[in-house]
Amino acid sequence: MMTEKINHIGIAVKSLDNSISLYRDQLGMEFEGTEVVAEQKVKVAFLKVGESRIELLEPTAPDSPVAKFLEKNGEGIHHMAYEVADIAATLAELKQKEVRLIDEKPRHGAHGSLIAFLHPKATGGVLTEICQAGH
Repeated sequence: MMTEKINHIGIAVKSLDNSISLYRDQLGMEFEGTEVVAEQKVKVAFLKVGESRIELLEPTAPDSPVAKFLEKNGEGIHHMAYEVADIAATLAELKQKEVRLIDEKPRHGAHGSLIAFLHPKATGGVLTEICQAGH
């Protein structure tokens, strides 16, 4: 597995509107827009910082994983996302290495990307996303 870079840090928030102003206006990050990811039941906002991004995640349904995270933990860091060139090959390699996966097949993420999550029990308690950039 060749990790290319940190793609983004996902932060669960109750309100994108309130959180965007903090990162854009107070911290000076470049706001790149919002998008609804229906499959994940979230609305996301991306803010660029260097070559990485902050991904703010607001749940769109009470049964979404992010809504459950907020209920249990409150607002805060939800996941770390690492970019790979070939997500299918990476998942196959991780499975062969017996890394515990949440997703054995990629699913659709924001900006046409493909994403998959590794179980936090396999990654030191950190929910880890691997992603392949969309084209």
